[in-house]
Amino acid sequence: MDCVRAFTVLGLETSCDETAAAVVRGRTPGPGEILSNVVLSQIDEHQPYGGVVPEIAARAHVEALDAVVEQALADAGMGLADLDAVAATAGPGLIGGVMVGLTTAKALALAAGKPLIAINHLEAHALTARLTDGTEFPFLLLLISGGHCQLLAVEGVGRFRLYGATIDDAVGEAFDKTAKLLGLPYPGGPNIEALARTGNARRFPLPRPMLGRDGADFSLSGLKTAVRQIVRGENWDEAMRADLAASFQAAVLDVLIDRSASAMTRFRAEFPGAHTFVVAGGVAANSAIRNALSELCAHEGFAIKIPPPRLCTDNAAMVAWAGVEHGQLGLFDALTVAPRARWPLQDAAAGGSRIPARPKS
Repeated sequence: MDCVRAFTVLGLETSCDETAAAVVRGRTPGPGEILSNVVLSQIDEHQPYGGVVPEIAARAHVEALDAVVEQALADAGMGLADLDAVAATAGPGLIGGVMVGLTTAKALALAAGKPLIAINHLEAHALTARLTDGTEFPFLLLLISGGHCQLLAVEGVGRFRLYGATIDDAVGEAFDKTAKLLGLPYPGGPNIEALARTGNARRFPLPRPMLGRDGADFSLSGLKTAVRQIVRGENWDEAMRADLAASFQAAVLDVLIDRSASAMTRFRAEFPGAHTFVVAGGVAANSAIRNALSELCAHEGFAIKIPPPRLCTDNAAMVAWAGVEHGQLGLFDALTVAPRARWPLQDAAAGGSRIPARPKS
């Protein structure tokens, strides 16, 4: 794809509680150039409820998205006419929010006469290491976020081989639920991480579900249940909360390391000579997890690629970059493409109504 000219894509992201728009320019395999990246968080709106309320999120996207898009274009010094395509998250996610972003992208694409690209939110996370580092295919991916926990071989755009996934809670979900049990505010992940820094990780002997088992699947509900039982049986002070936060985070680290090492063994066998391990998703912003997985890669002979924290959490630069990747392959979508609440990565190649078109060179 080196012969293909650079593409400039506007990306929109509204799958959860961030309203985001970005303009990215580049060519595969990257790295790309982020011309603008505007993210409006809804944390204040959802904090009183201890989690994301779908109806509030959708309404906030409707109210904010137009201004966020205008800001992204202004920051990039561009108008719609300067774009090669408009990309938007089409799923998975909270369906109300996904509909807002995808409908807006359709309207912009139609008004400007530009192609539309429907992006799988998880694939956008997966391809971020190409935006930042020009990471070559194939690579092993650990995708850890509020709603997802998966290990996959990434062979190309839309080509994913699932090695393992959670059979119950995702890592981010476990962090948020544990934070709630400890009386910490939303979002739980960063607050657990901060509290754990002052705690004794050996104080509470928490379980490590699935540790040492064949395959690369995860299970975290038992760990969360163990935390609940401890919380119910103790008279808490701040030091004990810090110890439990540290013990919980240490258990998660052990599980992630064990499951990732198992996936590495399979990846080596299936892709001899490939040795890149990518960590993506919001939980990849956790510094303890980043450090532990870096040590694992050093031990296993893998090169680790983790995007900077601002590109691990939900953002539109990753959506725009995924649009660059799809656009340079001529993968565009008809305006009839539908939003999806669920969209497994293994089905990412089937974006919707694919049309064999590409912008003029």
